[in-house]
Amino acid sequence: MKSEIKYNASREIKQLIAQWQSWLLNERRYSPHTLDAYSRDLSGFFDFAAEHLGKVPETADLAKLEVRDFRAYLSQRAARHIDKSSLARELSTLKNFFKWLARYDILRNPALSVIRTPRRAKVLPKALEVNDTFNVIDEAQNLASNSWQGLRDTAIFTLLYGCGLRISEALSLNVGDIGNNDFLRIKGKGNKERIVPLLPVVVENINKYLAECPYQPKQGEPLFLGARGDRLVPRIIQRQMQKIRAYLGLPDNLTPHALRHSFATHLLAEGTDLRSIQELLGHASLTTTQRYTDVQIETLKKEYDKAGLLSSSAS
Repeated sequence: MKSEIKYNASREIKQLIAQWQSWLLNERRYSPHTLDAYSRDLSGFFDFAAEHLGKVPETADLAKLEVRDFRAYLSQRAARHIDKSSLARELSTLKNFFKWLARYDILRNPALSVIRTPRRAKVLPKALEVNDTFNVIDEAQNLASNSWQGLRDTAIFTLLYGCGLRISEALSLNVGDIGNNDFLRIKGKGNKERIVPLLPVVVENINKYLAECPYQPKQGEPLFLGARGDRLVPRIIQRQMQKIRAYLGLPDNLTPHALRHSFATHLLAEGTDLRSIQELLGHASLTTTQRYTDVQIETLKKEYDKAGLLSSSAS
């Protein structure tokens, strides 16, 4: 059983944190996994703030924090040998919380927007780590222009990771292409058709999007729609990925294709044979599949001790 997360802050701030958490859970549809990580990050920040200010922080104190205060927090974390990946996530948590405070006119502090997200090495890893994959999917909702587009982007990212689709394949889907809610018929390169199993979380996220989509596409019409009701184009999803990778401090050349790549490498780490992965990806040659799965499998297996492929935490 997880221990209760405590906040070294005033009663008013604790109430605001509870409201923010409720908003993340109910409005932004964050997973319990991500909500727990965000909550622990915020707890760590308020421990620092109490020590830094010499008192329990009040709401007014948050509005007065300066750039140097936030940099002092990051410096303290770095001095404790917190890696850049964790630092980037912790900073994204703070920005999320302060963005929520501003959204509801509780307080505004422009200092945090000046702080740049710590960057990892710019060499793209051959696959995202499992937790990074969850975070990318969760942030699709948070960084969208509005709720229905956030649900749409979440559904698309879940398709790329949960089914191993190419972005072009996902955006070519029409309403009705999901057969009995348990498989997809995909026409890939060379017009080659393949059957792809659908995980329940994928179906759930697609249905959430369809329920909120203002255009309500009918049978045979494009499944994923843009702001004007036309079929969504890849550039929009690529742009959203740019925003997400900047927010999470992921490599600059991370693209939606990395989710398909992660699908293959995580399956291999779970023990799925290459031939099955080849069929799921729609590769004509097994050699192509082997290039996708040339990763440090032992490292990924350690990650799977912590989280499973698209468990309920990624919904």
